[in-house]
Amino acid sequence: MHDSSTSVAIVGIPFDENSSFLKGCAQAPQQIREAFQSTATNMCAESGRDLATIGHLCDVGDLTIPDGISAFTAIEQQVTALLDQGYRLVALGGDHAVTYPVVRATAKKHSSLTVLHLDAHSDLYDEFDGNKFSHACPFSRIMEEGVVTRLIQMGIRTMTPHQREQAARFDVEVHPVDRWSTDICRSLEGPVYLSLDLDVLDPAYAPGLSHHEPGGVSTRNVLDIIQHLGMGKSTFVGADIVEYNPTRDLNGVTATVAAKCLKEIVDRLLAAAS
Repeated sequence: MHDSSTSVAIVGIPFDENSSFLKGCAQAPQQIREAFQSTATNMCAESGRDLATIGHLCDVGDLTIPDGISAFTAIEQQVTALLDQGYRLVALGGDHAVTYPVVRATAKKHSSLTVLHLDAHSDLYDEFDGNKFSHACPFSRIMEEGVVTRLIQMGIRTMTPHQREQAARFDVEVHPVDRWSTDICRSLEGPVYLSLDLDVLDPAYAPGLSHHEPGGVSTRNVLDIIQHLGMGKSTFVGADIVEYNPTRDLNGVTATVAAKCLKEIVDRLLAAAS
């Protein structure tokens, strides 16, 4: 038996109803799991921790999600129940819309929450195609509700004038892709949640994406950020990995990248929980 108060749990959120361009991200959780467990590699993180031998790492399966707007309430309630058991969660999306209910649940558990958001897009539209719950809008919903204390965005390279206005309105700290640096991790304090949209990566590293945005960072750049989480005055409390679209992947390359990121995120969460 594992002690949930020191455990990390992987949970799938197979939901892409709010994707604006292509569907397919709902298929991601199972594909990431298969790559995570693949015998093509081993379960050792770069720190040397062998995740295959960790008793307090578990996979709680996928959430049960209804269609429509009630999906957000269902996600928040189920994530809250897992957090109440003491787990630190890594959520596998799904499109980026799922981050809104997950962060709402996390912020109830951890006051003064900071979100570190890695993405090509700021996802700060007030609404997109008439949908306030689009995957292009989660951080507007989060910030207008005052759910988090601090939002830091890195890797951004597609901001519209409207989104710049939104960033100023909500006092979002935006670090465009040309200002990528692990130095930001030294400024973090208190509980920190990581939201990793895989399209922060250049499409050369992650072709399995609905939105290919050239000029992104490398897999190594993302791993460097992950490996600096939970140091200094901050505590790493949870994460999501979103926007992997298996229908566009090539030879499972993006699933493997997602699984590598998952491995390093789990390692940092285990270090934080110990």
